[in-house]
Amino acid sequence: MDFTGLEHIIGLECVVCGERYALADTLYACPRCGEVGALDVLYADTTQRQPAEGPLTFWRQRDLLPVKGVPVAGLAALGGTPLIGYDALQNLATALDVGEVCIKNDGLNLTGSLKDRASAMVVNYAVQTLGRRVIATASTGNAAAALAGCCAAVPDAEAVIFVPASAPEAKVAQMLIFGARVILVDGDYDTAFDLCTEACQEFGWYNRSTGINPMTTEGKKTVAFEIAEQLNWNLPDVIVVSVGDGSIIGGVHKGCRELYNLGWVDKLPRLIGVQAAGSDALVDAWERGLTAPEMVPHPAHTVADSISSGLPRDRAKALRAVRETDGAFVRVSDDAILEAIPMLARQSGVFAEPAAAASLAGLQEARRQGLVQPDEQVLVLITGNGLKDVRSAMQTVSHQKPAITPPTLAAVQAVAGKWS
Repeated sequence: MDFTGLEHIIGLECVVCGERYALADTLYACPRCGEVGALDVLYADTTQRQPAEGPLTFWRQRDLLPVKGVPVAGLAALGGTPLIGYDALQNLATALDVGEVCIKNDGLNLTGSLKDRASAMVVNYAVQTLGRRVIATASTGNAAAALAGCCAAVPDAEAVIFVPASAPEAKVAQMLIFGARVILVDGDYDTAFDLCTEACQEFGWYNRSTGINPMTTEGKKTVAFEIAEQLNWNLPDVIVVSVGDGSIIGGVHKGCRELYNLGWVDKLPRLIGVQAAGSDALVDAWERGLTAPEMVPHPAHTVADSISSGLPRDRAKALRAVRETDGAFVRVSDDAILEAIPMLARQSGVFAEPAAAASLAGLQEARRQGLVQPDEQVLVLITGNGLKDVRSAMQTVSHQKPAITPPTLAAVQAVAGKWS
């Protein structure tokens, strides 16, 4: 391990107990608290905002990232996903009964999800600082595809993936196409997670898995940096995020908080976390006032596989994100999630997988509960592309599937007549 060039990092801090460690002390969670003790990377308060020069990438603010100057070859152009502004989404804002709405479409990352940010950061840190080449993760699909893609882009890096056998075929196909070594686990995500942890300990692989690896948060927080820059260093009143393990909402919170503490933005948005009703451990904990160590596993079953988690691994950061911003958690049904897919697509041109469309369904639910006011600015974070799970998307439009039309103009005229 070589920490030269990371002098801007002053240490790691446990979210649960507050204990601080040097980078060399631990690779993963807090030694005192165990797995629930997720760690924050702390930076010196000497950072200067980098000017907007060249294409937007998620490496822009390097004084706030665990990076030694230039990232490793193959990862330099990641991030920089589009933000659809308020003016373009006036009809959607009206339909949602909010003042203004915008969309950050992270489904247009390298492998089609926000998880590329975490995987790129972990791969860069593994190769550049730790000298590790084999990187493993447990995932329901997106994090695995992201790790596979990022490792494929870096010479000599190798991905080992533990994924439930029930993962969507499109996501497994991505992993295999990128050349990852894939272990289809006969069990759910939590089973795959535990097996990955055991294997990393046994074989010396670097573990990218969400919750225990603090570098995943450092990658995911960059979406907040981009949102602020794309909105001219402003942040909306509310950001709505779909939540499974809790790592994305935790990253969004850390990014926003760092910008606010540095005085680069003038407010912290309220964060609303959205969970599927069939996988709602964090909603339950928030409603009951539980701490992360007090949480216990819940049954998890939802069409939104990317946010299915019985015991969210980054639960401490997720709860902190909502509580420190006066936000909320809401639950939405699978039916509401599926209905949000075509609504989002037809109002914005964004095709989202179920877990990502859950954010839109969650905004509707939050508005119904009065958690979002009709005059507020809201950003909906879209975390994954709809092509990740075409089968679920087809469920929403199966009744609209057109009949086969004979190749004649008269036949086309007959079909077009039915549209009027």
